[in-house]
Amino acid sequence: MNIAEAMQKQFDFVDIITKHLSGSESLTLGDLGVNMQGNKPLRTAKVEKIIADFFSAEACMLTRGAGTQAICRGLQSAVKHGETVLVHTAPIYPTTELTLTSMGLHIVRANFNDRESVLQTLDNKDIKLCLIQHTRQDIADSYKLIDVITLIKNKSPQTVILVDDNYAVMKVPQIGCECGADLSAFSLFKLLGPVGIGCLVGKKALVDKASACNYSGGGQVQGFESMEVLRGLVYAPVALAIQAEQNEILLSELNDKNRFPYIKNAFLANAQSKVLLVEFMQPVAADILAAAEKAGALPNPVGAESKFEIAPLFYRVSGTFLKKDPSLKEKMIRINPNRSGAKTVIRILEEAYKSIYK
Repeated sequence: MNIAEAMQKQFDFVDIITKHLSGSESLTLGDLGVNMQGNKPLRTAKVEKIIADFFSAEACMLTRGAGTQAICRGLQSAVKHGETVLVHTAPIYPTTELTLTSMGLHIVRANFNDRESVLQTLDNKDIKLCLIQHTRQDIADSYKLIDVITLIKNKSPQTVILVDDNYAVMKVPQIGCECGADLSAFSLFKLLGPVGIGCLVGKKALVDKASACNYSGGGQVQGFESMEVLRGLVYAPVALAIQAEQNEILLSELNDKNRFPYIKNAFLANAQSKVLLVEFMQPVAADILAAAEKAGALPNPVGAESKFEIAPLFYRVSGTFLKKDPSLKEKMIRINPNRSGAKTVIRILEEAYKSIYK
């Protein structure tokens, strides 16, 4: 989304908050503990209703364990040990792969970029659930989420669709559950929210089933945390749109061969969030990363665009990308401006490169 669209998202979200919370409630941090009305803090239940309303969904559940646990809860609500799950042909995100393996699920694959591949794979009547990652798992991915969801639901309406919406929420007009999926799962930590809190939103029957498995008081998201979730979601859309705008500026600047002869190519990719990938002429990626940290760049993500990540991130390309092409480790880095401007990113990059070739 551009900045104007992101502003409207912010306004829409605040409007929904005012429909659910009184002015006085908005100025409190909420309650604690396992309330008898819903086995969770009352404020957490209200925040879940706000989020469900915002995404035009039937129900919502806040989880501990961020996006990883939200995906896990979604899978547990829809499939049992040994059942069959459809995924894309690209490498599976590592934490998701661990969940699938630990649940003993049988994995079948289809190329989500290829309509016929999906249709042929769906002839397998054992498929109970399809897991789709909203953002790209592979540099070459080109599928549109809504097209894949529609294709699957038309061919196999009984198949549950769970969308991993990490890195997409508040950046795009619609997430998975708004495109016809049964469930969307994502991390609120990636949306300027509290550490380790995730979200599962979608069909009530599935969300209720996931909630019923989270009976322990220690597993509940407390009222003050749920209010922090709201504050993060309010500010996330515009902050992320500004970040995207700076990425576009960097794309234009860094592809100037006269100014940056040591850069072979710079391009934007959803890897997993939309970031700038910079490929160098020489295998200097590791040296650039070490020097950039000394010049002020973050050396690693915290929650990937979390509230703690203010300075730009200079980091290796994602693990799923490296799985497909390990050679990228030597010549390519990813840059996320976070809350910085393009000017800061370019200064750090130039200082890092010059420090290598003094």
